Amino acid sequence: MSSILTRDELSMALGQAGQGDRAAFRRVYDATSAKLLGVTLRILADRQLAEDVLQDTYLTVWSKAGSFDASRASPITWLVTIARNRAIDRLRSGAATRRSTPIDEAFDIADDGPSPAQALETGDDVRRLNDCLGELDDRTGGAIRTAFIEGVTYDALASRENVPLGTMKSWIRRGLMRLRACLES
Repeated sequence: MSSILTRDELSMALGQAGQGDRAAFRRVYDATSAKLLGVTLRILADRQLAEDVLQDTYLTVWSKAGSFDASRASPITWLVTIARNRAIDRLRSGAATRRSTPIDEAFDIADDGPSPAQALETGDDVRRLNDCLGELDDRTGGAIRTAFIEGVTYDALASRENVPLGTMKSWIRRGLMRLRACLES
């Protein structure tokens, strides 16, 4: 059963989970597990691997919930980032290529929540973030959006743009530094 929590309620539940409150952790899980499964499934294209990564994600959330800082990120952004990073780590480990199934099979799995792009567009800081992303050149802004919203790996981006991997990493790193400076000002 999925429950709906506001941003503040989710932040509070994460804080309580960080103090060892299992009921609060359960509320976090119930409110976010469908969305995070969708994120991992989009990246891995294998339900079993996505579920394994989801379990790893919640183990990380349980151990690191106390370090969540609502002033730095929204709770769903923090959770999606953990899930995305775990899924990309699994993808890079090669486990996904050994057991992958066609992505077409994932269309039957419902993800009733908004996509990461839609969630970003409805967030509190979207105007500011979009303003700052708009200050970046199109190539860098596009690479950052593709990597962090769509979950595309740096290697795949480098291939798409026909540039060396190091060049892509440099574009994104410099773009993130400019983005951070803009958001902090």
